[in-house]
Amino acid sequence: MPKPQTFPLLFNEVKQLSITDLKKLKYLTKNTSTKGVLRWKSNGVEIGSITIQTHIFDSSGTTTLIYTSNGTDYNYTIDLVTIPSNIGNGLLWYFICPHTHTRCRKLYLISERFIHRSALPSGMYTTQTHSKKWRNIEKVYGNYFDVDEYYRELYKKHFKKYYNGKPTKRYSKLMKRINDAQRFDVHEIEQLFLM
Repeated sequence: MPKPQTFPLLFNEVKQLSITDLKKLKYLTKNTSTKGVLRWKSNGVEIGSITIQTHIFDSSGTTTLIYTSNGTDYNYTIDLVTIPSNIGNGLLWYFICPHTHTRCRKLYLISERFIHRSALPSGMYTTQTHSKKWRNIEKVYGNYFDVDEYYRELYKKHFKKYYNGKPTKRYSKLMKRINDAQRFDVHEIEQLFLM
């Protein structure tokens, strides 16, 4: 009898809520209460939304999540805490996972609740599901396959190529990857897949 197939939950493919999202939307401003809607999109199409309400104090706060998943309404609060930055220029915000009670910067929608990834030990990232051969190919030819993403980032609306007449680190890194990708010939990639 063959071994039953196991398909792990892929963290890259589930909805995520991060401290970075809250910062961009200005939900982490001290001594304020903010309410708004966060929307997830895939290929320009909205695939979900969540109402977020934050109450921020000097060094702590709460965020209330209101959403519907599979016909069930959810409304619960997650604590927010801060720790001093390691470079001494402010505070870093963290969620306290309601399931594992760990401090984290990103929560994943697992079993209809936003929780930390450690609550699901069998979960994986997409790259962990790739075969060893594919990972070796990606080490050498990865920039060739990702060149479209590099160009997309390069031509984003407010991307800075130069600062004070010098190329920015981000621009230099992107150009290095693009140049690395262009050293491969199409026939070489074709032969790679025919092997």
